[in-house]
Amino acid sequence: MTVQTPRIAPGRFKELGPINWALWQVLSRGAGVPDAHLFSTLGRTGGLFRGWLHYSGRLMPGGKLSRHDCELVILRVAQLRDCEYEMDHHIRLGKRAGVTPEILERVRQGPSADGWNHKHRALLTAVDAQVTSKDIDDPTWAALAQHYDEHRLIEIVLLISQYDGLATTIKTLRIQRDR
Repeated sequence: MTVQTPRIAPGRFKELGPINWALWQVLSRGAGVPDAHLFSTLGRTGGLFRGWLHYSGRLMPGGKLSRHDCELVILRVAQLRDCEYEMDHHIRLGKRAGVTPEILERVRQGPSADGWNHKHRALLTAVDAQVTSKDIDDPTWAALAQHYDEHRLIEIVLLISQYDGLATTIKTLRIQRDR
């Protein structure tokens, strides 16, 4: 893959302001990198960044969906969208949530890979459907609804949309991977 120049450079104190600069510092440390480019770029938007962080945090890690299931969703979105930035971060976070290298390989292969239980096959099938068609058909929804209550079903749809949109933002702004 060709590395492209960021369309908007990551901000520093002057561009981020004191609050977003402090958030960027904490989030970068939490991500285990010196500069989490996503946050130093989006942080340039002031209060919008903090609103986005709040919403994102309510979905993951603050949602009712298990962290393991969240990471499966996010990793599958990243795989489908070929978003290396999302993949890099969520491989690390996924390890903490029990996503082993074997599970990660199955995520990359998709819902038809051998080894999925019915719940995770339904979850990944829904991710594939929503990312590729921007909808989940009735049979896929029915399979998903066998394993999740209404709150979690809505949360799954929002989580898929959030990370699909985030992949679009990362790619459009040409945000560089963290090294």
